[in-house]
Amino acid sequence: MKKTMVMLPTFNERENIKKLIPEILSINPNISIVVVDDDSPDGTWKLVKELSEKEDRLELIHRTKEKGRGTAGVEGLLHAARSGVDYIIEMDADYSHHPKFIPALIAEMENNDVVIGSRLTDGGKEEGRNIGRVFITWFANTYIRLLMGVPINDCTSGYRCFKRNVLESIQLDKMVSVGPSIVEEILYACALKSYRIKEIPIFFEERVHGETTKTLWQYIDTALKVIRFRLRMKKESP
Repeated sequence: MKKTMVMLPTFNERENIKKLIPEILSINPNISIVVVDDDSPDGTWKLVKELSEKEDRLELIHRTKEKGRGTAGVEGLLHAARSGVDYIIEMDADYSHHPKFIPALIAEMENNDVVIGSRLTDGGKEEGRNIGRVFITWFANTYIRLLMGVPINDCTSGYRCFKRNVLESIQLDKMVSVGPSIVEEILYACALKSYRIKEIPIFFEERVHGETTKTLWQYIDTALKVIRFRLRMKKESP
């Protein structure tokens, strides 16, 4: 397996992270992890710091000033790209993205530039979410797919694997998303550069511990941000 770094943005994920980290590291010795934590009140960052002192394949970025899923994701992905690994995986730390799919993501990288863990492609599925959230996911993906013109079923999936050169080329430091819309912004940037993007099926489950931090306003904000970064990137693209 080529060298791979898993980037985990976290906020109040102590109960999940203490099990998730060893599970990811046990997959292969060429896998490392960087946790980007926004000063979690539950002490997630403290636990990760303690674990990192005993495990050289684990790093912590503890953010005390800037906060948000978008900026955390950018900082973590930039750090991973600069580390010199071949592949970078981003995933949630709540077990909605199960680490058992990591080998499948990596296996598809030989012939692709970006591989997405998708609940909406053939063979993918989700469980544990109410009908309202399922509808929001369907509507959001339909809206984003039509607006951006990206032929991807699960545009909102944050479980993805990138080749390092992809992240180096899409100007992560110029991304405008502070919150969860960073997922769609990065996808659109990759699509504009005609990178080979493939979806593979995953089983998306509701988080194991804790509560989701995504609010209705964040869904609305994502819808507005999609328009904003689409206009910006179209203007900047040759």
